[in-house]
Amino acid sequence: MTAPGLRLRWTMGLGAVCLLLSGVGGCCTPSDDTDGDGIPDAQDNCPFVSNPDQGDMDGDGLGNPCDDSPNLPDADPNDANTADPNVPGATAERILVDHTATAGLSSIPSALIDAVKSGFRVFYGHTSHGGQLMTGAEMLYAEDARLAVNQGTGSLSVEEIDADLGEYGDTSWADTTRDVLDEAGNTINVVMWSWCGGVSNNTEEDIDAYLGAMSQLEVEYPNVVFVYMTGHLDGTGPSDTLYVNNNQIRDYCRNNDKVLYDFADIESYDPAGNYYAWESDGCAWCATWCASHTCPSCIECAHSHCFNCYQKGKAFWWMMARLAGWDGS
Repeated sequence: MTAPGLRLRWTMGLGAVCLLLSGVGGCCTPSDDTDGDGIPDAQDNCPFVSNPDQGDMDGDGLGNPCDDSPNLPDADPNDANTADPNVPGATAERILVDHTATAGLSSIPSALIDAVKSGFRVFYGHTSHGGQLMTGAEMLYAEDARLAVNQGTGSLSVEEIDADLGEYGDTSWADTTRDVLDEAGNTINVVMWSWCGGVSNNTEEDIDAYLGAMSQLEVEYPNVVFVYMTGHLDGTGPSDTLYVNNNQIRDYCRNNDKVLYDFADIESYDPAGNYYAWESDGCAWCATWCASHTCPSCIECAHSHCFNCYQKGKAFWWMMARLAGWDGS
């Protein structure tokens, strides 16, 4: 069985999916081959991920790369990792984006990177700390032009707003989200909000208010993926408020199959897997690591070292590829 990821449920037949892929006013022919594997979409058992052998281990009609349980026939034959985020009714299942995600960027197939850029429209509320992710995305684009964010046609669109999740149970960001998603012509299908220092100050009840507001948005906008986040490190230890609150968020996401971008966990480990329990958002281990390894540079990584931003950007692209149907392997 593949690792838990996003499953997209086909609520339409292939013909309707074909119309979605062709765009408004476009046309689709029986010979179209979205994933370039030589099998026309109309006959392909996994039309968005290349599988020229058409392997189907469990005989349920879903190609192995699109099947979250390739060894077991699905109770619902329309249940598939189609890797098409435009299919109405798409629902996210548990994706935990932690420090291990930073090592997986080179494994993402080019077709999935293209699927991310063409299929997703992201709304991201953040202030300075959350901006580390976007700085990391810029650093990656400088290395690999395929990883284009907000570079116009052919890039991933991320609409940013200068606001964050606040503190002390503030949920005004939820109404801001509704305002954005209710705009005429809105095409956003992924929503992210990051913290500033709120997780270090909030109570258990405040974190519950955050989790409840996110859950309510998921009910109101079932075709949008909502990405949960932990708060950045603050130099305190495992028994202190930040850790307790971050673990509350993690437990909720694990137990309720959410998408979690684990901001703090990404900051807590160097690429060799060494854990820094008392680290801060300044990322002292980043400087130590880069003193003996080649690291990319940046103009500025807010509050931190450029390598911390770089790691955040890699984890972001890993997450987006998972949302597009990649199994992470």
